[in-house]
Amino acid sequence: MNLKENNNIFTPILIAGSLILLISFAIRSTFGLFQIPIAEQFLWARSEFSLAIAIQNLAWGIGTPIFSAFAEKFGDRKAITIGLLLYAIGVFVSSSASSPEAHQFLNVLIGFGIAGSGFGPILAVVGRSASPEKRSLALGITTAAGSAGQVVGPPLAASLLAVMPWASVFVIFAVISLVTIILVPFLKSQPKDSKNNIQQDNLSDALLQAVKDPTYIMLFLGFFSCGFQLAFITAHFPAFIAESSSPIIEGSLISLVCNSVESLGALSIALIGLFNIIGSITAGALGKNFTKKYLLSIIYTGRTIAAILFIILPITPITVTIFSVVMGALWLATVPLTSGIIAYIYGLKFMGTLYGIVFLSHQIGSFVGVWLGGVFYDIYGSYDLVWWVGIGVGAFSAIIHLPIKEIPIIERKKLKLA
Repeated sequence: MNLKENNNIFTPILIAGSLILLISFAIRSTFGLFQIPIAEQFLWARSEFSLAIAIQNLAWGIGTPIFSAFAEKFGDRKAITIGLLLYAIGVFVSSSASSPEAHQFLNVLIGFGIAGSGFGPILAVVGRSASPEKRSLALGITTAAGSAGQVVGPPLAASLLAVMPWASVFVIFAVISLVTIILVPFLKSQPKDSKNNIQQDNLSDALLQAVKDPTYIMLFLGFFSCGFQLAFITAHFPAFIAESSSPIIEGSLISLVCNSVESLGALSIALIGLFNIIGSITAGALGKNFTKKYLLSIIYTGRTIAAILFIILPITPITVTIFSVVMGALWLATVPLTSGIIAYIYGLKFMGTLYGIVFLSHQIGSFVGVWLGGVFYDIYGSYDLVWWVGIGVGAFSAIIHLPIKEIPIIERKKLKLA
């Protein structure tokens, strides 16, 4: 990498990777808006389509380390291209699916498609292309691009659903995913920085040494609540708001930008995505100068407090808006910090796979959050219990990040030998 490239953070790799994440997450963030139309058309229980989205999240988690390992062995561009193809196929075929089992099966393809075009491969290639002093910020900017997708995705889906059936919207999204492949050639491989690497002669050695490290296990466990909270809100928050008797739009300031509780749900997801852009970039910038584990603990504490206040106060357009803004600022701010810790402690060569395994915990949490949301709603007719479960696991994550040893593992080994 030459000096000019090193001084410019907005490289073709960062721009292309950010655009792919933006499009991938724009589509992914809309699935909660299809919850009611699909259930009403086929007269399904809420848990049926919730399970499909939950399976999608789990497949995304399982697929992330697989695609990351594939990218490290055969090339980033091949892995990301396959991911986008699977994404397009899964969404397109889902447009004609009419049974819960078909949607649930096809969401395995969609989940793997998101994995191939998501954080694992994209953050790894961006991380390797950035200089050490700018890596945290680069990861934050790329993560923020995914947030930008969340800003445009739900309003676009809501607008399309107002004029066409949900199946037609799926077809449009499949075409968009397919066209995104034109960005992949810009993701050229970069030399790998060997600083701080654990003994990385092969992937199995890197994995073995990582899983023996308590810090890696704590990162894995701590990421569970992030997935639980994010997936539950993405999948169920629009329906939660639409079915609440409290939000009265007419006569409120919110009526200037939306005129129904349904559109308030789409607005809330978009607000989360908008403020997530700010939160992700800010977290990435702060990660350069502050201890990342403490920043993560602060983020999880903030989420926990925000959720408690939201669920115990009356639900109004104003509280929905404030909650969306606060949660948005904390939404994916965990990603540049968590991936940054992994790169700092374990090095870059197998960063994608090591992050992908930790991200699997995130997606197990996503599966549980989405699935429990549907199951508990069908049993109790309310989402309240799932909110409190999310509050509990958020508090757990705030605590478990505190003992993390944010020191490169090579240096820790040297200190033990000294």
